[in-house]
Amino acid sequence: MSFAAAMLIALLIDVALGWPNKLYRAIGHPVTWIGRAISAGERLLNSGQSGPRRVKGTVLVVSVLFAVALVTWRISLFLPGGWVGVLTTGLLAWPFVAARSLNDHVKAVGTPLEGGDVEGAREAVSNIVGRNPETMDTPAMTRAALESLAENASDGVVAPLFWGAIFGLPGIAVYKALNTFDSMIGYRNERYQDFGWAAARLDDLANLIPARLTGLLIAGAATGVRRTAYRTMMRDARSHRSPNAGWPEAAMAGALGVRLSGPRVYDGMESDDPWLNPVAADPRPQDIRRGLVLYQRAVAGFAIVLVIAIVL
Repeated sequence: MSFAAAMLIALLIDVALGWPNKLYRAIGHPVTWIGRAISAGERLLNSGQSGPRRVKGTVLVVSVLFAVALVTWRISLFLPGGWVGVLTTGLLAWPFVAARSLNDHVKAVGTPLEGGDVEGAREAVSNIVGRNPETMDTPAMTRAALESLAENASDGVVAPLFWGAIFGLPGIAVYKALNTFDSMIGYRNERYQDFGWAAARLDDLANLIPARLTGLLIAGAATGVRRTAYRTMMRDARSHRSPNAGWPEAAMAGALGVRLSGPRVYDGMESDDPWLNPVAADPRPQDIRRGLVLYQRAVAGFAIVLVIAIVL
């Protein structure tokens, strides 16, 4: 079975349909099912001193990932061979791809910002970042939207499809479970510093290749300024607080000719994060539209990569 072909099918279905609201109301979403399991385990296990918390968090991560791998592997065993199996695998992998959802959520920030609706933009930006939108002005919300677009191009599209193309349905499902862990408990605060240690470290490892690949895809999509985007990525990516997010974000900053990241407020405290592409100006609301075009081209570029993998 061609796992790459199955992932291409999953991507095409997601781009065409997203995850319809009627379907969500009827059955929910596999990622939310995993999220409920994580929440239940966290409430049960996240107590005690630092040492035990790290052990308990690791036990929870390993247990849930093993369960997801086992269930999806057993499902894979019952799938038919040939193109029927490829189509079925693609259909089952579809919920783990978020290409259309990411596009729509970022667009929902850009549209009100361009129209001067700051409060509407604040409401929309609260759906894609964990920072308090009340502390953000227009440039900060624009940066947040572009940063989320770049980072989640990897986490929500390239990385799951990358691991799915290698390991099939278990690969894409386990990656999304791990990424959900990181988004829920992978924070550097008192509650999760130790309990979320394993989730954060494993997520960093799983995104090592996809994040750099996403950066290359974004730079490659930057018609006319590819070299600038690539040079900015190579120069600034490692200065980001994350070992992976800096690659697509720096490529996006270079491609658009704006600065991203930089100081921001978390939990009422301002961080001193360095800028990506620091000599450039802050992005303007219309740069979100330009960023979405880059994102769409990068996703199309990854679809071509999958086609090449199928042919080879």
